[in-house]
Amino acid sequence: MRILFLAHSFNSLTQRLYTELTRCGHTLSVEFDINDTVTEEAVHLFHPHVIVAPYLRRAIPESVWRNYLCLIVHPGIIGDRGPSALDWAIRNRETEWGVTVLQAEAEMDAGPVWATALFSMREAKKSSLYRNEVTEAAVIAVQAALEKIPDYQKGRWQPASAASTGARDQWRPLMKQADRRIDWLHDSTAEIMARLNSSDGYPGMSDTLFGEPCHLYNARPYPAQGKPGELINRMAEGIIRATCDGAIWIGHAKRQQDDLNIKLPVARLFSQALELPEAGEDSPDIRYEETGQTGYLHFDFYNGAMSTQACRRLLAAYRAAQQRPVRVIVLMGGQDFFSNGIDLNLIEAAASPADESWQNIQAMDDLCQAIIETDRQLVIAALQGNAGAGGVFLALAADQVWMRAGVILSPHYKNMGNLYGSEYWTYTLPRRAGPQAAVSIMKSRLPLGHQEATGLGLADACFGNNLATFVARVRQQAEALASADTYPEQLAAKRQKRISDETAKPLARYREEELSRMQVNFYGFDPSYHVARQHFVKKKLHSRTPVYLASHRALRWTVPQD
Repeated sequence: MRILFLAHSFNSLTQRLYTELTRCGHTLSVEFDINDTVTEEAVHLFHPHVIVAPYLRRAIPESVWRNYLCLIVHPGIIGDRGPSALDWAIRNRETEWGVTVLQAEAEMDAGPVWATALFSMREAKKSSLYRNEVTEAAVIAVQAALEKIPDYQKGRWQPASAASTGARDQWRPLMKQADRRIDWLHDSTAEIMARLNSSDGYPGMSDTLFGEPCHLYNARPYPAQGKPGELINRMAEGIIRATCDGAIWIGHAKRQQDDLNIKLPVARLFSQALELPEAGEDSPDIRYEETGQTGYLHFDFYNGAMSTQACRRLLAAYRAAQQRPVRVIVLMGGQDFFSNGIDLNLIEAAASPADESWQNIQAMDDLCQAIIETDRQLVIAALQGNAGAGGVFLALAADQVWMRAGVILSPHYKNMGNLYGSEYWTYTLPRRAGPQAAVSIMKSRLPLGHQEATGLGLADACFGNNLATFVARVRQQAEALASADTYPEQLAAKRQKRISDETAKPLARYREEELSRMQVNFYGFDPSYHVARQHFVKKKLHSRTPVYLASHRALRWTVPQD
């Protein structure tokens, strides 16, 4: 089928559906929801069999849904209606939730039900639930809905109304800040976390820090006590705030009255945070654990962004893991992201974005170099979550890459103003995918699903349909590798291959060549990287859909006759 995706942006859910449906043999094109005229034009050009809306913030024009089958992906159970479905579900601490595929009609979220899929709720950020449980349920529901289209067209099946399913119709309005507000003196840690989690990603929790109005993000419970509402400690670049029965670590914030208007670590945004006593040397985003002869290095950086300091802290943790009596080191990343490379928000906020870009990429390279040159252990990159740009090549620095089914890779830099990229990609990518495929991968701007990544050699194994299953099998296989009789031979072969590669072309030369191109990106006459970065971090609205997504706008496209 020809499927037109109508979306606000090419977000994680849209990317996952794109890769899944493309793999199933459907012809896809994407149009960003800019205005009614643009949408109508896209429909006319592509002539789709069905329009799927994975992520919309407004209604589809009547001129479109009356003439074409339009399926809306709603992150709520049957009968739930309104623009803040997942926010309310987290705020009300629902134990079960779902995704429903509805046919677009005049009334929002009230059309006939085509499919639904349920999932158990975790205590987690909205963004985390969206990238994991909501996305997995959406894939199931959308595929189920598409399978019904032939019978629908032949009159053998009709979608049911929500009322006929017995579901209770419930319209819930856009959640406002008044609905999210925290009472730090009386609300429990669990209640405060529910409100913070329901707001994470977008729009954030409206509150105050150091007497200034701001939005809060990236929070997690912390075992401490203090006067409710008081800022009691600093840990890493976040602060710890007491509740009536515990405390919460808050990692990021955004000033409400700030021209920069981007999320930053609290200690970068408020200099007063540096005056708080440090809670200790532990870090909330880096954790090491050990089982037998296997070490697991977890790093859960907000949105997968790795700042200069984050890279240096992770490098120190990795160096410490190397000194442990382990045979295998597993790079676990985080549940939502393995890594997305350099921290564009902190770069944008720097006094000299060019200088901060340069320092950040050097720190990423130092980390990748340490992994590539490890000769006392085998290194596994275990991708629980998505990876993009330099984060993909951080994974490829390891000896083996294991991916969870459903993970998306975006191994290119071009969307960031034709950035060339570093992280030794010119060494690690060709040795895995081959020289020709490496060129093709870096030219493409489309995401890769786990099947495509494995087929291209970017991953060695793919397993686990959910986080728990994936992590359990990673542990089983990593510990089996560490105790295998063949381990000494594998380590010896790794060392010999590194010596051979170094002799053919030193790592230092790869780095020098990559950074010479990056230096032009950062300091040269072409400002496209800086412009693209600013648009990205400030969430500038799209003025058009790029042609690599909107294939119906490519010159070669002709309207099919069927």
